[in-house]
Amino acid sequence: MNHKKRGLFLVITGAAFWGIGGTVSQKLFQHYAIEVNWLVTTRLLLSGCLLLAMQGVRKGYSHIFDVWKDKKTAGQLLLFGLLGMLAVQYTYMASISLGNAAVATLLQYTAPVMIIIYLLLRKQTTFTRNDLMTVSLVLLGCFLLLTNGSFSQLSVPLPSVIWGILSGVALAFYTLYAVPLLAKYDSMVIVGWAMLIGGFALSFIHPPWQMNFANLSSDAYGYLIFVILFGTMLAFWFYIESLQYLSPKETSLLGSLEPLTAVLTTVVWLHEPFGMFQWLGTLCIIGMIILVALGSSSKKNINTT
Repeated sequence: MNHKKRGLFLVITGAAFWGIGGTVSQKLFQHYAIEVNWLVTTRLLLSGCLLLAMQGVRKGYSHIFDVWKDKKTAGQLLLFGLLGMLAVQYTYMASISLGNAAVATLLQYTAPVMIIIYLLLRKQTTFTRNDLMTVSLVLLGCFLLLTNGSFSQLSVPLPSVIWGILSGVALAFYTLYAVPLLAKYDSMVIVGWAMLIGGFALSFIHPPWQMNFANLSSDAYGYLIFVILFGTMLAFWFYIESLQYLSPKETSLLGSLEPLTAVLTTVVWLHEPFGMFQWLGTLCIIGMIILVALGSSSKKNINTT
């Protein structure tokens, strides 16, 4: 498997796990009264520990502490853990708890637009026709998704929309800020420590042991395990690992497959109502993914001639 294919596999698989994990989290919020702060704290702490343990077995436990030996890198990692990892996790889960996983996930994927705008402002890229189409499809898709074709009301509560947009901002920061850290250290180390930093910080607000575990059913424990292992640990690891093979713009755009899995599982499994215009909005975002894929192919053909 070449580097490009490896990157595509990682980002697509991670996005699918992330989308399904969001739907499972909605199930926990709605049917088992799991509190957002507790779930975010617990999934970050446990997933972070598991990732670092895996890396320790692979390359030695002393290796995972190298990132803290350089003061500048240590500061960057702390910032990434708080404003990247924790921010993405909390805003996303808050949006789900107040609305639903489908809308929260689609709002999070306004991140590509934010990345394009940021790179333009920094003069690190030029605004292409594909970028114009990408931005247009995302904006149209979000409009249809949130209004379901009606200008008079939102299809989800406004607080859910606000948290969802903030989640997009956090994902854009998460994607861009990770690049220099990954140039120096293994992705498992960066993601693992970022999760521990975020989980530890949120523990001051909601300690993970403050939970009535006796009231949880076996199904709830199964859902929790899925969210922690697949919806968090593997999803974040695969996403951040893909940045070693793809550009930040490609990773963010192709990771938009996450909304498709979130929408399908939310509608089919949780039986959430989804209007015709919301489906059209979803198709706009899927169309954006196809556009990016075609654009990548064209660039490849031009570069090889």
